[in-house]
Amino acid sequence: MQWARCKEVQSDSRGIDGLGFGGVSGIRIALVHHWLVTMRGGERVLESLARLFPSADLFTLVCDRSILPPALSRLRIRSSFLQSLPRSTRWYRYYLPLFPAATEKLDLRGYDLVISSDAATVKGIRTDADAMHICYCHTPMRCLWSGHRTYCQTSGAVSRLALSALRNRLCHWDYEAAQRVTQFVANSQTVRERIQNCYGRKSVVICPPVDTERFVPGPLRRPRDHYFLLVSQLVPYKRVDLVVEAFNKCGRPLVIIGDGPERARLERRARKNIRFKGSQPQSAVIDAMQRCKAFVFAGEEDFGIVMAEAQACGTPVVALGRGGATEIVEDNFTGVLFEEESVDSLLAALDRFGKISFDPNLIRASSLKFARQRFLVEFSSLVKEMMSLERNYRLGL
Repeated sequence: MQWARCKEVQSDSRGIDGLGFGGVSGIRIALVHHWLVTMRGGERVLESLARLFPSADLFTLVCDRSILPPALSRLRIRSSFLQSLPRSTRWYRYYLPLFPAATEKLDLRGYDLVISSDAATVKGIRTDADAMHICYCHTPMRCLWSGHRTYCQTSGAVSRLALSALRNRLCHWDYEAAQRVTQFVANSQTVRERIQNCYGRKSVVICPPVDTERFVPGPLRRPRDHYFLLVSQLVPYKRVDLVVEAFNKCGRPLVIIGDGPERARLERRARKNIRFKGSQPQSAVIDAMQRCKAFVFAGEEDFGIVMAEAQACGTPVVALGRGGATEIVEDNFTGVLFEEESVDSLLAALDRFGKISFDPNLIRASSLKFARQRFLVEFSSLVKEMMSLERNYRLGL
């Protein structure tokens, strides 16, 4: 029987002990993720979900198996027809008009519980009528909704015209697709509001997991270096260009870790005090976070797990005071928040940062509320609650 909208859970899913899934055993479970081409925050969430549901099958639009950690690579992975298109794992964004069709053609027949991890279209998968679909939403698709203006301002003429021509149809499809979800889970209060505004759906907030066992402070006797650090995918909405311009003006040393289509343009604009190190293994990222003076971020993030990872290393964060940063950074205690998305506002924040003495132990402690174990407990509790609601529904209770 079709799940009723009244089943949407409004609790915060706390207070349930253990991670056992006695009530979930014997059912077929599928995990769905928009694409697997890098290991970033969304993929870390998926990795934790795979730990909760090790027997699940995994579906995605496109997949680069070479980048997958063991928790994901051991799953049975099924890709969409986009996988067979030219350079699909690199050019997948150009196939945006095909995303809805590719999503709906993923074969989820026979699965009792479907958990999607989505920042694109996979919330729109078609399941059996009596299946439960829980969507962990990283954000409604940025290029259609909250980030549409930024995409138009930074895209080339052809991409801009194509998106403008397709936007209304894609927004309509995305809205209708969201109505198929049994229960939404938002990764932050910011995304919770977006889900309500874009889809008219309520959601539970469960923040992403931070690996606080790997992201730890460096040796106590090792002094911090004088550079500031930015770790990010180099794409327009991350506003790395604003950080580069600010550090060009102030002359402070800045290290940028990450890669993306904006890298060449950013490197041409950067002065000698700014170093680009490209993509780095996690061990190198952790070392840089442990050594740097502060972590800097100027974009409006959905959550911003990399900022929480920096704080787990005892590192203060200088960030735009919007979106997920406001849920991670406590102004003047674990970092500095600036109000405007502008060079002058960031420079003023850097000056204010230099006048504050931060306690690495306090910063580290603030990150522990995002620890992976907390995520595992909260998500497993939500699934158990949904399964209990299903049993009661079927029994007419």
